[in-house]
Parts: sequence; structure tokens; C-alpha cells
Amino acid sequence: MMIVLLLQVNFFILHGSKDLSFSLQKREITRDHRRECVSIVERIFGDGLSLQSDLMVINFFALEGWSLAELFHLRCVVAAPYVVPYSAPSSYEGKFRKELPDLYKYLKEAPDDKVGWKDVIHWMWPLFTDEWGSWRNVELRLSACPFTDPVTGLPAWHDRPSSPLILYGFSKEVVECPGYWPSRVQVSGFWFLPSEWQFSCNKCAEISALVSSMPLNTKDELCSTHVKLQSFMSAPAPELPIFIGLSSIGSMGLMRNPQAFLQVIENVIGISSHRFLLFSAGYGPLDTAINSLAQNGLVGSERRQSSRDGVSIFGGRLFCYSGIIPYNWLFPRCAAVIHHGGSGSTAAALRSGTPQVICPFLMDQFYWAERMFWIGVAPEPLKRHQLLPDKDEDLCIREVAEVVARAIGSALSVEVRARALDIAKRISSEDGVSQAVQALKEELGCLGSRKGYD
Repeated sequence: MMIVLLLQVNFFILHGSKDLSFSLQKREITRDHRRECVSIVERIFGDGLSLQSDLMVINFFALEGWSLAELFHLRCVVAAPYVVPYSAPSSYEGKFRKELPDLYKYLKEAPDDKVGWKDVIHWMWPLFTDEWGSWRNVELRLSACPFTDPVTGLPAWHDRPSSPLILYGFSKEVVECPGYWPSRVQVSGFWFLPSEWQFSCNKCAEISALVSSMPLNTKDELCSTHVKLQSFMSAPAPELPIFIGLSSIGSMGLMRNPQAFLQVIENVIGISSHRFLLFSAGYGPLDTAINSLAQNGLVGSERRQSSRDGVSIFGGRLFCYSGIIPYNWLFPRCAAVIHHGGSGSTAAALRSGTPQVICPFLMDQFYWAERMFWIGVAPEPLKRHQLLPDKDEDLCIREVAEVVARAIGSALSVEVRARALDIAKRISSEDGVSQAVQALKEELGCLGSRKGYD
């Protein structure tokens, strides 16, 4: 049995190549990524026939995997912790029906358990565009359009593949699952990793693993290296601190002015009673700006330790940390969570029952931001400029800070807090990882039959 996972390729602005346009960089990255995917799968399956128990697992940003599974005669499964983050243009079906009438008929007439139009309109539709067709045809020697004969271009009426399993790692208590989705969509519940896998500190990971293996209700603490962080989190104060974390948004080039961002936080502190915990995600320019502010009050060995242990600025009301601490340890110790709307951050906040303030930047983050507002665990999403101003002018900073402070006030309202706790209670019994593993075992034939997980 062999399970191969193909994950997404991310595109970043390469600041050192100013003479290359972004579109050209993207084409080059895509080309290299596809060649690497082909090479990897070829090394595994190129010397012989694949086995019945072999499986290709992809996400929605690794569509190369579908064509490679076809090339090497593998079954393909889609697994994603987010709803498909792209949708077909409104004119797509009409254009498809006009340009590929036979294939459209083939897909519309497919039985529920076979690949059909529901699969295409839900997530497969990019595979029928010229960008993917030329790669399939020229590089892989497959038909330009899936499910067609490579010689005649006509639908393969004699060979209807099964509709692929789509595993969604979120909860039905949070995401609506409409009836027009493909029949083989399974929603398993959120996927949470063991805490010990999520520490950047090895000592903390060892403590976490030890605690999780003990039958007693031992207090889960960090190692002695993080005394400052623990002291900040447990300090006597009227309210718990508020977490701020934007994950890789900085490294993706979307935080253009870290100094202005810090000024916004300083102004929020000035007009509120809140304390804040900022995770920089190791983004260099932000860490540099933080350390520059912190150095003024530090001397000697304190300066050498500041970036490793975390630093306090703005009168001790903002603690900045560049490492990684599991959110399931952190979020229950916070009054609210300000984040970018990533599926992992959203899920962790839901699990802990912590109110959220979300500022989405790209892809599925907009969905999660709107969904959290809709179910009542977050205020209306912030726009990018309402958290990360490009200008550091005083008036602009003050206006942004007032917007953020109002959003925090809404998140900490009695209604939002109660709703967050209610959702946490409703999803607490779910075990998304176990359900997903069970579904994969069924797909591999280990359980002998296919049962639903609705």
C-alpha cells in the first residue's frame, strides 16, 4: 500500500528579481513545480504497475495530482481543511456546453457514484481550461480534457471513473453542506494535530507529550525557557490578553509597513485597557521593528535573550513572540483572537470557545471571516487597510486603531462570547482526524464496504 500526498505550491513576490514580471515568475514556478511533481510520482510508480491499494491524496491547490493519478492509474482523493476556495465563472456551464457538447452530455448523464457535472462544477472545472489542457497533452501525453479519448477527443463512454472521495476537515456545526455538492463529499470534523507536534521548542514538545500520556489531569505548562511568556499570560489583570497572529501574511509580502502595524497596536493600547500577545511568525522585518523598540529598555544579556524568549514593549502591555506555541494551549488563555482567517487559526479559536476578530487577505480566508461573522462568533471582518495601514501618518494610525478597538469591543460582547462557547461545546465531541482516517481506510478497501460519515 502506498499513499502519496501532493500539496499546494505558493506564489511569492520575489523581490530580488525586479526585472521579471510577476506573471513570468508565476509561470516559471508553476513549470518547475509540475516537473518536480512528475519526477516524484515517476520515481515511486514509474518502474511497475500500481497496486489496488495505492492512493494519491491531493488538496485543491495541487490539481497536478489528478492528472498524475490518471497517468499512473491511481485512485485520487481530495483532502482539505477548507471549503473549495475557487468557484467557476457564472458563464462557465454555458460555455462548456457550447464548446464541448458531447463531454457535457457525458458528465450530466453520469450516475451519482461516477464522475459527473457536480464534481466538475464543485472543484474540477480548472482542469478543463487551456492552462491545464496543454500541460496534460504536451508533458503527460494525456488527452487535453479529462475523461476523453486522447486520439478522438470524444468522451470515454465505455469508461466512467468513480466520483472521487472529497474529505473536508471542518464541522457541519459550522459549515453548511448543500445538497448540490458531489455525492462522495464527507465532512469529518476539524483536523487537530497533537500538541507536541506544534511547538517550535523541543523541550516544550517533550513536556506536552509526557503530559498527554499521563492519566492524571496534570497542568500543562511550558518549559523554563518561556518564563516571560508564561508570566505575561498568568499575570494578575482584569482581563485575559488578546492574541494577534497573522501567520505567513508577512512573508507573503502583504505586511508592507510593520512599523505602522505596531503603531496601531500601541494606539489601541492607549485607548483601551487590553493587553496583547503578538506572534510574529518569524517574519524578519516585523521582528526587527519589535526588537528596535525593545532595545531601548534593555541592556547586556537581556538584549541577547530578548528575541529568543520574547519581549515586552509599550509599558509591558504587548508581549511579542517569534516561536510557535500550540493554539489549543494558548487560545483558552486569551480573551479574544485577532487573526487572518486561516482554516487552522479559525478552527482552533472555535474549539477553545474564544471570540474572534478576523482580517482576511486571500483565498479561503474571506470565506472563514464571513462565516464566523454569520454564525456569531466574530464581528464583521476587517478590511486589510483596517489592520495593516500602508502609511504611518498619525491620523491614519489613529483611525485604524479606533476601528480595531471597536471590533475588539464587539468580539467581547456578552452575545459573541456566549455564541463562541456554544459552538465550542457542539464541536467538542467530534474527532475529525479519526473520521478522516476511517474514510481513507474504506477507500483503500480495508473495511470492505463504503459507509457514510454524515
